Amino acid sequence: MQEKKTTDFFKEDENPWEAVAEGISRQITGFNTDLMMVKVKFKKGAIGYQHQHIHSQSSFIASGKFEITIGGKTEILTTGDTFFVQPNIIHGAKCIEDGVLVDVFNPAREDFLSE
Repeated sequence: MQEKKTTDFFKEDENPWEAVAEGISRQITGFNTDLMMVKVKFKKGAIGYQHQHIHSQSSFIASGKFEITIGGKTEILTTGDTFFVQPNIIHGAKCIEDGVLVDVFNPAREDFLSE
């Protein structure tokens, strides 16, 4: 799995952001096979298209405002809010105001490591 390396400490300014889609970039801040934390930066209007995966996902809105859809239900969430996605549930995000999500996955997203 581990093409990318992880360390005990992560400093944002020492690690580049990886572009993943129009207006969306990410930093993998730490992982092992069981757990992964990822910061995802969105520009206003950027869309994290609806998708599903085998991972449990817990996400924290570190900044900004987002329209989050999980299993067909949509809520507007803002700084300090969180959401949880069960495995294999369709979900997505639309950024309403520039912001950052902190996503935690179990198990780690191997697809993120090999991209």
